[in-house]
Amino acid sequence: MQKSSRNRKSWKRASRAKAGRGAKKAKAARQSARHAAGERANKQTKLLDLLRRPAGASIAALSEASGWQQHSVRGFLAGVVRKKLGLELVSSIEADQRIYRIVAAKQV
Repeated sequence: MQKSSRNRKSWKRASRAKAGRGAKKAKAARQSARHAAGERANKQTKLLDLLRRPAGASIAALSEASGWQQHSVRGFLAGVVRKKLGLELVSSIEADQRIYRIVAAKQV
């Protein structure tokens, strides 16, 4: 007699979840080791460095540095920079271009 597909699917999900926990910890350890060694960990750190400059960065500059499309960069600014990291992001229009800068962490 064959098990129902419902039981098989739930078993697969449970085993994947268990395997994923160890993999996430290992990945975080590798990233922190690379970051400690001075190597750029990922695109996020590149973009944050550009945003922390006193001159700031435009959407076009951030898009070019990351290889992302402009709507993806805007999503990164709203979702990661503002919400997830809690950084204060300000924008201003200079020479017909909107420039984004990270000022400091939000005051809670």
